[in-house]
Amino acid sequence: MPITDDEGLRRLLAHDTVAVVGCSTTPGKAAHDIPAYLHDHGYDVIPVNPYADEVLGRKAYDSVGDVEEDIDLVDVFRPSEEVAGIVDEVVARKRERGDVKAIWLQLGIEDDDAATRAEAADLEITQDRCMKVEHGRLMD
Repeated sequence: MPITDDEGLRRLLAHDTVAVVGCSTTPGKAAHDIPAYLHDHGYDVIPVNPYADEVLGRKAYDSVGDVEEDIDLVDVFRPSEEVAGIVDEVVARKRERGDVKAIWLQLGIEDDDAATRAEAADLEITQDRCMKVEHGRLMD
């Protein structure tokens, strides 16, 4: 079952390095403003956006598999229909590099089958939750 309790959410929020899939270059969009908030609150935010060279002053990668740095948590800002492929990519990365520990699906984004696959690969996951809202509620 995806994480829904405060203790589990705090554990996810305690990760330092966050790869943001769908990180936007457009201020005013949630996929830009939430990663900016995370950056401002001490997270190492790694943008994943195949259509951008740089976001928030950081090199943007085409995919999670291309990220050179170690990743603790993958934060997803893509439609629910794309979650299965993203989770498969994260699971493959975990098998190859062993670095990713968790996946966060933003508000309105969910895929129960993909969440089950993530958990089977020993990844923690939450879905349909805003990382900024939960951080403000639980960590500030």
